[in-house]
Amino acid sequence: MATVQGVLGPIETDALGFTLMHEHVMIANWSMRQSFTDWVDTDQVVAHASQELVKAKEAGVRTVCDLTPINIGRDIHVIHEAAARAELNIIASTGLYYHEEPWLVGWPAEKLVEWLVRDIEDGIQGTGIKAGLIKCATNEAGVTAFNKKLLQAAAQLHRATGVPISTHTDVACESGLGQQDVFEEEGVDLSRVVIGHCGDSRDIAYLTKILQRGSFIGMDRFGLDMILPTEDRVGVIAELCRSGWAGQIVLSHDACCHIDFFPDVDPLLSAAMLPNWNFCHVPNDVVPALRKNGVSEEQIRAMTIDNPRAIFEKQGAY
Repeated sequence: MATVQGVLGPIETDALGFTLMHEHVMIANWSMRQSFTDWVDTDQVVAHASQELVKAKEAGVRTVCDLTPINIGRDIHVIHEAAARAELNIIASTGLYYHEEPWLVGWPAEKLVEWLVRDIEDGIQGTGIKAGLIKCATNEAGVTAFNKKLLQAAAQLHRATGVPISTHTDVACESGLGQQDVFEEEGVDLSRVVIGHCGDSRDIAYLTKILQRGSFIGMDRFGLDMILPTEDRVGVIAELCRSGWAGQIVLSHDACCHIDFFPDVDPLLSAAMLPNWNFCHVPNDVVPALRKNGVSEEQIRAMTIDNPRAIFEKQGAY
């Protein structure tokens, strides 16, 4: 039986169940945390996150993938404690976000891989907790020369370890296709890649181009209605399912229990502003909406259970 590394230990892939493929427990800048000890109250974050994870479990979720990369504040201790309290599978990730940080400019991809591989083979932050996913990202600038290097590092890390890749993209510049170009150049099997945030797009032609090249697409920002309303996101998925693509779609929210991207976190995450940006929206609201839009039970199972399992079952270094 195939297994994937979870923060509570290895998980047999047939036990993954209903899986949210792109979420975050906590995003909190490490430099600010080191300079200001009260930058984030991790006890409070763990308490809140574990409550949210319990709600997700009660809604039928069995596994959550935490796609927080190293350089936007991944803290494996917080992730582990939240998972342990909730008694819910969480799969952590390694990798680097798209930020053009000064220290990264002079580092070639292969030297980055020498460090990142430790997260997968030895454990994260001095623990024995191993990453089960590789995260990489491209912003609105598209695949720049600097960004290409980070994508190459993700591809080389994947080829060395067999761990699947999951990405952040900006649909306005169709950067998912550019990511696929880099991965293909690096010899990556594109069926081992989830091109993320595709749910922000209504462009069926763009999404179909990604799917035709073999990758999964993450329809993974449910609840961020200011970008695209749930009704539109559901409609796009229903159309793709009618065209036979249910076997390459995964669902999620890209939700955060704590994020420091904005100075006023609590108002941002309040129920009044983002009532559906949480780990329960997909199982409680999106799945019923998909049914109403003609998506079959078999297709829903594929997107929530079978596809995540397939992504993790095809393991092994090249």
